Amino acid sequence: MIDTLTVSTTGPGLYEFTRQARRFVSEAGVSEGLLTVFVRHTSCSLLIQENADPDVQRDLNEFFRRLVPPSDDPSMRWIVHDMEGPDDMPAHIKAALTQTSFGIPVSDGAMMLGTWQGLYLFEHRDRPHERQIVLHMAGA
Repeated sequence: MIDTLTVSTTGPGLYEFTRQARRFVSEAGVSEGLLTVFVRHTSCSLLIQENADPDVQRDLNEFFRRLVPPSDDPSMRWIVHDMEGPDDMPAHIKAALTQTSFGIPVSDGAMMLGTWQGLYLFEHRDRPHERQIVLHMAGA
């Protein structure tokens, strides 16, 4: 079974889609298997991260902002690719440092996530986007 979620973003940050993934796994009717999650873009990424304390998200956003500032920051003068603005190449770098896909084991028809784990799209661009996340369930 395969499906595509669309996540609307309003700028940099983490957008949780755990509930939609749980629903997809439930509807797939698979008892044991593997859920593969893949994002179809090069300037955002995917994370499995804590979903209990919003400070975790705030701190992650701040860390990545400091690690890879916009290309108009003096420390980023070496960047050549800025066709879509000062957040363009930094967004690609952030996506390269994280991940664009992951697999989650499914047992007894449910994702085997830890107590505080949630699934997130990590938007790295400044302006709003419509992001597509592909969910693929394989198993029996």
